[in-house]
Amino acid sequence: MTAALRVAGCPLCDQPGGRLIFEAAKFRVIHADEAGVPAFYRVVWKDHVAEWSDLAPEDRATCMEAVLAVERSLRDGLAPTKMNVAALGNAVPHLHWHVIARFDWDPRFPGSVWAEVLRERDPAREATIERLLPVVERQMIQQLATRSS
Repeated sequence: MTAALRVAGCPLCDQPGGRLIFEAAKFRVIHADEAGVPAFYRVVWKDHVAEWSDLAPEDRATCMEAVLAVERSLRDGLAPTKMNVAALGNAVPHLHWHVIARFDWDPRFPGSVWAEVLRERDPAREATIERLLPVVERQMIQQLATRSS
């Protein structure tokens, strides 16, 4: 299927979508600013396509390798309770994968990151994760550069 490279008015075409971590020819990885979820990343496909099935087989492989590199870096560096990986796109129909390290102390765990709040945020634990992110992101960049070259 032929993709429109960019669509005016699409927030993921018009803006990075968060703090840019890595940019390759076909995708970028960003850190999303989501309150109470310090290790929330997105792999954003650059061409404006809505669905996973819109990608050619080699592009699906490239995209999944990027998702895998982000997940592995978060698991290795943060030892989360669980990883959440999803491609929803209900609000923004531009293909992007959420890759989120979840912890049993986060405000919404075990529900989704958008579920009802079950407990108060733990600023000290969130700060600990945030302090680890630069090291995790360096590892992530190294893995992404190796896989996308």
